[in-house]
Amino acid sequence: MSRLLVVESSARQQGSISRQLTAEFLQRWQASHPADQIIQRDLASTVLPHLDTDLLGGWMKPAAEQTPAEQAALARSNELTEELLAADVLVLAAPMYNFGIPSTLKAWLDHVLRAGVTFKYTETGPQGLLSGKRAIVLTARGGVYAGGPLDHQEPYLRQALAFIGIHDVQFIHAEGLNMGDEFQQRGLATARQAIAEVA
Repeated sequence: MSRLLVVESSARQQGSISRQLTAEFLQRWQASHPADQIIQRDLASTVLPHLDTDLLGGWMKPAAEQTPAEQAALARSNELTEELLAADVLVLAAPMYNFGIPSTLKAWLDHVLRAGVTFKYTETGPQGLLSGKRAIVLTARGGVYAGGPLDHQEPYLRQALAFIGIHDVQFIHAEGLNMGDEFQQRGLATARQAIAEVA
């Protein structure tokens, strides 16, 4: 039995392609892996604050010196980090906003990329501590960007995940969604075929 952590980052609850892809992925995954446990984290319904002085204080100050706000920030970061540590498979659903990831997903990453917890510094540089995990990233994009210079989404997420030790990362892109019906249908069909193969 495996544990999946599913992180949704679309700002839209209705009409979101990335949420539709996630639902299809989970339906297929559960059919193939009925004993697996699925934990879902929706960054639109439970919005995380951006990295701030309270979170930094919670990480860096001794417990006795933390303010109530810093203690709350640390508790929130601990909860998110523990979800990630407990997961065998990480599923990120990420629409492309302005050539990159949603700021809500960046905020989640800022809470879980933690020195001494998910990575550590060594004499030869940083070392990820989450080896053995797998990640699947579902994206929804208005244009066609994969492999091009304007795709700041996939390279960034690959680097961020590798930094914490997750190197087995598979991207499933639904592209061309705002380029007319033909492009949209082709992009969705390509993504759904990949989902069927992965799940």
